Amino acid sequence: MQDDKRKKELLQLFTNISGKTKIVEPMKKIHGTLRDRDAVEREIALVMREILEQGFFKTKLKPIQLARLVSAYYAGKNDTEIARDLGDEKLSKTVARARVRLKLFRELDFKMPFDQDRMEDLLLSGKTMKEVSEDLGVSPSTLREYRHVIEQRDDVTIDPFLERIKDVMEDRDLSEQMTRSATKDSLGEAIDITEAEMIDVT
Repeated sequence: MQDDKRKKELLQLFTNISGKTKIVEPMKKIHGTLRDRDAVEREIALVMREILEQGFFKTKLKPIQLARLVSAYYAGKNDTEIARDLGDEKLSKTVARARVRLKLFRELDFKMPFDQDRMEDLLLSGKTMKEVSEDLGVSPSTLREYRHVIEQRDDVTIDPFLERIKDVMEDRDLSEQMTRSATKDSLGEAIDITEAEMIDVT
């Protein structure tokens, strides 16, 4: 009851000041996002720049593109969709390799048409890639992609950087939860009337 009284008092205050009595934009418009996507991507891009500058892996993608890749991956987009977001659908293979290097795995990455242990044993046997691919019944290029997945899964070189990126993403998720919580209150504890959009009802 106290909250309802407070809301009525605030609405009456707006009416007295502006002559407008109806708020037509949700509180998300007023509060804004506590941490927008661009800010998150810029922070991730700084980490990506460190990774690239230290030579941990090479890619034609720029730091900000890698940051957008991470954001799009967590948004549920596939490699082709991510490449399209980056401006060129032909980058899908480049996106896939960078994604795997960043340990952003998909279930499909590990669905190999042969026994994984057998592949690893053959790769350690001293045989050439062509010989191993023939034994497994796949093309050398396909074998290289699967080998890349296993190598990156086991490589811990950039794990400290990936933990930092994970922290940024978790902070973003927390921020979004806080924003959603804030929008549940139709007026909130305080409203900036210069940002609230009103309509005349007179």
